[in-house]
Amino acid sequence: MSQNFLYSLARPLLFSMDAEQAHHTTLPALKRAAALGLTKLVKQPAADPRTVMGITFKNPVGLAAGLDKDGAYIDALADLGFGSIEVGTVTPRAQAGNPKPRMFRLPEAHGIINRMGFNNGGVDAFVANVQSSRFYQDKAGVLGLNIGKNADTPIERATDDYLHCLEKVYPYASYVTVNISSPNTKNLRQLQGGSELDGLLGTLKEAQLRLADQHKRYVPLALKIAPDMDGDQVKNIADALVRHRIDGVIATNTTLSRDAVTGMRHGAEAGGLSGAPVFALSNTVIKLLKAELGDALPIIGVGGIMRGADARVKMDCGAQLVQLYSGLIYAGPALVRDCADAVRGK
Repeated sequence: MSQNFLYSLARPLLFSMDAEQAHHTTLPALKRAAALGLTKLVKQPAADPRTVMGITFKNPVGLAAGLDKDGAYIDALADLGFGSIEVGTVTPRAQAGNPKPRMFRLPEAHGIINRMGFNNGGVDAFVANVQSSRFYQDKAGVLGLNIGKNADTPIERATDDYLHCLEKVYPYASYVTVNISSPNTKNLRQLQGGSELDGLLGTLKEAQLRLADQHKRYVPLALKIAPDMDGDQVKNIADALVRHRIDGVIATNTTLSRDAVTGMRHGAEAGGLSGAPVFALSNTVIKLLKAELGDALPIIGVGGIMRGADARVKMDCGAQLVQLYSGLIYAGPALVRDCADAVRGK
């Protein structure tokens, strides 16, 4: 049976549940399937290797952070054919996140609103999960580890949290993503501007070079940014990325805009909107970044990829790799191969 057919059977049941409950039902079920060897039956995308940030990705379609915040399902997710797996966002200390309910589907728009708030078990538990995965132990592929700050850490001390997480995850990562763009941690997006961004990137770059010397291995740093920026803001970020010799940029996170979902059920919920409604916004940011950066550093495109053709559009806008999350909720795991097929050789 095809993945599309199987997911078409499961989706009505999952969509009858609260969105977060469905999330916490699906991942353990996927892990059980992997333990039984069933995920090995998933048809894999054809090889389409890309070298980005000095790393060879077996194909350019990756999993975005957020689906597996604690790195507890790496092996099962890796069986779905991704060219890379990014897990997190993780914070120094465990935190519960924002009050429930905090995740809402908007089926008419193929969108999701979440205000999870970096709920996770803390960086020590996260690292233990990564270490115990076969994917890490066997060096089976590209593993991105996404880091953030605790909600109760004052914004002026945010760099301390990122530095702590970077030092903890560095030995186990293929690359590390610095997430300063979630709308669900108070004042976090303030770090995208001016002196705050310069201070953060400068400190992390120094730490990266020190850790590279310590571990005898250079682990690239990528910055994940928001879609809710104008041309001047994108230019300032691009300048900072080049100035601090950051290795890549992930564009984009979720949006605060509600233009595409006005009047819909749950459309006014607080949080970040992902899925199809963020597609055009993220594409605009990718184009602006490409115009500013040229080939100075690579762009990883994420936001609203719901079918293979959408991944190809991201590449046309200037991305060298793409990542999926919300599209998997609506289209199922067959989306991975659809996207890989659409961008093969591009």
